[in-house]
Amino acid sequence: MYRYTLAVFAVILFMFIGRVPGLITTSSAAQQDNQIEKAEPLNLTVILERVYLDGEVSQELVHETCWKMENFWAKYDQWQLTDINESTYVFRKQVDDISPLLKANGFFGVTDDGVLTIFNGRPGQSRIIQSFFQIDIKKLESKKQEELFQGIPIKTKDHYVEVLETFEPYSVKKE
Repeated sequence: MYRYTLAVFAVILFMFIGRVPGLITTSSAAQQDNQIEKAEPLNLTVILERVYLDGEVSQELVHETCWKMENFWAKYDQWQLTDINESTYVFRKQVDDISPLLKANGFFGVTDDGVLTIFNGRPGQSRIIQSFFQIDIKKLESKKQEELFQGIPIKTKDHYVEVLETFEPYSVKKE
C-alpha cells in the first residue's frame, strides 16, 4: 500500500511540475520550438561587394528569407560585414582576380602624357579604368610602343601582372 501511495504521489508531483510557469520540460521545450518555427521569417536585403585586383568593385543584390540567423551568418562566413542598416546587410570580399569588366573589354595602353593605363576598350577612344605610372616611351623598343598605342588586351590575372612587371622598369622615377 505504501508503494502504491508513493507512486501516485510521484505521478501527481510530476504533473504539477509540468504546469509550473517558467519551468521548461521536454513537452514545453517542444512547444517553444514549434512556436519559433511558426514565427514570421526575416526578409533581408544583402549587398555583396566584390573588390578585384584592378580596383573594380562589383555589387550583387540578394533578397534573403531568413528563418534562423545562425544559418544566415554561416552562409556569409567567408565575407566581411561592412555595414548594417535596418534589414540591409552589406558584405565585402577581396577577389584574387581581375574584374569581369577587364576580362571582357580591358586594354593596357598609354595616355598622351605617357601614363600606363587600363582602358575600357581600345586606348584613346575609351574611358580610363585605372592608371599606374608614367613610362619613358622613348626607352621602349618600337614593337612595345606600338603594342601600347594599339592596346594590349587583358584576359587573365597572370597576363595583367605580367604586363605591369614588363613596363615597370621603364617607369619615370620622380625625384
